[in-house]
Amino acid sequence: MSQVFHPSANTVAKASLFGVLALLAGALLVSYSYVRSAWATDVDVPVQQPVQFSHEHHVAGLGVDCRYCHTTVETSASANIPPTYTCMSCHSQIWNTSPALQPVRDSLANNTSIEWNRVYNLPDYVYFNHSIHVAKGVGCETCHGRVDQMPLMRKAVSLQMKWCLDCHRAPEQYIRPREHVFDMGYTPAEDQATLGRRLLREYNIQSVALLTSCSTCHH
Repeated sequence: MSQVFHPSANTVAKASLFGVLALLAGALLVSYSYVRSAWATDVDVPVQQPVQFSHEHHVAGLGVDCRYCHTTVETSASANIPPTYTCMSCHSQIWNTSPALQPVRDSLANNTSIEWNRVYNLPDYVYFNHSIHVAKGVGCETCHGRVDQMPLMRKAVSLQMKWCLDCHRAPEQYIRPREHVFDMGYTPAEDQATLGRRLLREYNIQSVALLTSCSTCHH
């Protein structure tokens, strides 16, 4: 009986198998890289706004504290977007005829909110509380980056689960004294590891097991 398959068929079959496995591995690698890339996360992509508010100008140039606009950041889960009258407390006196600020003046005159575009937007199944993080010594720039260097606001980090867990698994590497939470460009006066371990005790920060429990962030 003649041989149905040529001897080279074994080689072709093996090459095909390895080729399929290589393609699957490549597809997984590309997918993994994509979901962590700026294409998917929008990290470092400036977000256009109805009014081109510059954090760089207001924070670095004028020295405006985060809490002047984000008034509830120490007491609420939300850091809140400032109402129009907060803007107009200054801009009724300065730049009060600037065309760039016409939407702000219209908002006040018409008693309507400015429709700002979100920069950070967590899924509904993720719970995040600003006040808890502030009370535990997590600096604004840890999550939001150097806003004092951002003419246009942009994401500084992805806020993907792995990024959050990196901090929750080793909070001593990130926390700072509460009086420096709102400082931009903060550098610790002592070794961060030593400082962090002390603050873990002083601020009664929970164990890593609790910080990384699913129910901590997913209610």
